Amino acid sequence: VQLQASGGGLVQAGDSLRLSCAASGLTFNRYVMGWFRQFPGKEREFVGGISGSGGNTKYADSVKGRFTISRDNAKNTVCLQMNSLKPEDTATYYCARRNAQYTAIMTGAGGYVYWGQGTQVTVSS
Repeated sequence: VQLQASGGGLVQAGDSLRLSCAASGLTFNRYVMGWFRQFPGKEREFVGGISGSGGNTKYADSVKGRFTISRDNAKNTVCLQMNSLKPEDTATYYCARRNAQYTAIMTGAGGYVYWGQGTQVTVSS
C-alpha cells in the first residue's frame, strides 16, 4: 500500500487549502483513513478521520468546523479541505490508513499502519 499526499503550501491566515491523498490498492473502501499533523519536536496529532464508506467522520476539536474530510472510493483518494486557516495550523500533514478493515475511526497514530510522506502547510499571519 502506498499513500501519496499533496496540496500543501504557503498561505495567509484566513485562506483555504485542500490536501489530497492518493492510495494504491483494491480494497480502499474497507479502511478508515485519517489525517494527522506534526509540529516540530512534537508527536503526530490526529486531525480527522473518515470511515471506509465515507458516512462517518471525526475531527479534533481544534479543527472542528473549519476542516472537512471527504473521500472518493472510485478514485482511491481522500481529501482534507482546510478553511479559515490559522498560523497555529502550520505543520506537516500526513494521511494514513488504518491497520484493519471495517474498523472504527481511531484518534491515536498507533492504529494506522500506512502513512503518506507528509506535505507541509505553512500559514502566515
